[in-house]
Amino acid sequence: MLHHVDSTPRVKMEDVARAAGVSVATVSKVVNSRYGVAQSTLTRVQEVIDELGYEASLGARSLRSHRTNVLGILVAEFEPFSTELLKGASSAVGSTGYELLAYSGGGRGADVGWERRYLSRLSGTLIDGAIIVTPTVVEANTGVPVVAVDPHTGPTGLPTVDSDNFAGAVLATEHLIGLGHRRIGYLGGRLDLESARLREDGFRKAMDTAGLPVDEALVAVGGYRPETADGPARLLLGNPDRPTAVFAANDLSAIHVMAVAGELGLSVPDDLSVIGFDNVPESALASPPLTTINQPLQEMGADALRLLVDLIDGKERSTHLRLPTELVVRASCAPPRR
Repeated sequence: MLHHVDSTPRVKMEDVARAAGVSVATVSKVVNSRYGVAQSTLTRVQEVIDELGYEASLGARSLRSHRTNVLGILVAEFEPFSTELLKGASSAVGSTGYELLAYSGGGRGADVGWERRYLSRLSGTLIDGAIIVTPTVVEANTGVPVVAVDPHTGPTGLPTVDSDNFAGAVLATEHLIGLGHRRIGYLGGRLDLESARLREDGFRKAMDTAGLPVDEALVAVGGYRPETADGPARLLLGNPDRPTAVFAANDLSAIHVMAVAGELGLSVPDDLSVIGFDNVPESALASPPLTTINQPLQEMGADALRLLVDLIDGKERSTHLRLPTELVVRASCAPPRR
């Protein structure tokens, strides 16, 4: 048995041909799934390919067939939200005959238009289609089929997968109101995201329906990251007439609110109730475990991948999938102390 290790030179098509006792043209036919190769030869060549660890370069493969059988999932950075989507897409790709390439600029891509650069780099030679996570710019002329997950601007002409952010925010706020909270703080997300705007709209709608005023001094922009949520969280909790509960628009900022509360000597949930949004794995591991709104992130990733494959195959599909959100009760919320 031959073992291919990374330190050895790259295996070439000529090496496979020599080991299998066939021509390079025959190996090429096998690699590119073309006709005209006897079954016994096909089997022998495939065995040698597996043994030597030969991989056709994606670029070369695409030049011959104009198809790479690779789908891209493009993210500005790998954080818990995009990682859960990636898990879902990865679980769905196995039955499709495609491979999945996850691509990120490593956090440098958070500026507007990052997805344009990523797509131009990959489309045509490396991928047959792309899932773009929270794209800033949604354009129809992308060169390859594209599905957007939670786009900044909300659903537009591009096929889109998202979750019911408005209904989820209503659920979160109603849960706090149901426990008896009246002074409820809201730590919002990013101002440039439609999903963040919908969560704030849901918060305000639930408060209005319950006949409760929203104290604007208790509404702040947290930006979805612990480092951007830190100052606003301290302002909310340092308020002389502080809220008895905080709805943070994502789990990472909710977990940070709990950490700030601890630093200020407040006990969660006895002194302060906190609810999040997303249900990323970190939420269940928080101390105390975070009550949150579940976005079916892995399901969204899987649905986005299946939608993309159908688009590539030319199948007629509804091109906007909105998945339901639901309340997940853990241990970070309790009735306010009277």
